Amino acid sequence: MTLDFSILLRFEHALLLGLWMTVKLTVICIVLGCSLGFLVGLARTSRNVALRAVSSIYVEFFRGTPVLIQLFWIFFCLPLLLGVELSNLTSGIIALTLYMGAITSETFRASLKSIGPEQLDACVALGLPRNTQIINVVLPQAVLRAIPTLLSNCVSLFKESALVSAVGMVDLMFVGQNISNNTARPVEVLTVVALIYFVIAFPLTRAVSLIETRILKKLAI
Repeated sequence: MTLDFSILLRFEHALLLGLWMTVKLTVICIVLGCSLGFLVGLARTSRNVALRAVSSIYVEFFRGTPVLIQLFWIFFCLPLLLGVELSNLTSGIIALTLYMGAITSETFRASLKSIGPEQLDACVALGLPRNTQIINVVLPQAVLRAIPTLLSNCVSLFKESALVSAVGMVDLMFVGQNISNNTARPVEVLTVVALIYFVIAFPLTRAVSLIETRILKKLAI
């Protein structure tokens, strides 16, 4: 078999559009997922037993089931239950946001526990409202301690986003599959698609290691 990667030059624009959709989806789900994860992390450290129980069930469910099954259920089943139609983009955002929220909640829970109780006691002594305590005292420290793991989660989400092609969303993987089917050149096309994911994910992975080292030095851990 003779390999011919030059054939992909005809589909450069389509691949770039697919990559743009993948990056856009990933960024949206990172922002929404991290926000949800922080709230769930707070709930899991709450003194309210019911709140801890509900948040724990959510986290364990979405961490313990395949993301593809979650995506299929939201795309095919949720519209039947709600009586509304969900686009593949909306379904992808919901599924990946819920997954991201579950995995980042554990990161935030660990970082929240690392904040000394004396700081919260000082907030109470100063009479700071609960919202002010969370936004101005807890959140900055929790995010700083969580950054390395959060970045790793973001890289993982970028790779997991390829699953949305299974529900017909025109991301990088979906475009690659279509080009592969139309040209009968799966080796060249899927190899290039894999390399695109790698070229983006690998530098981010290395950056995570560097950032983690610097943050650990800053925190003197």
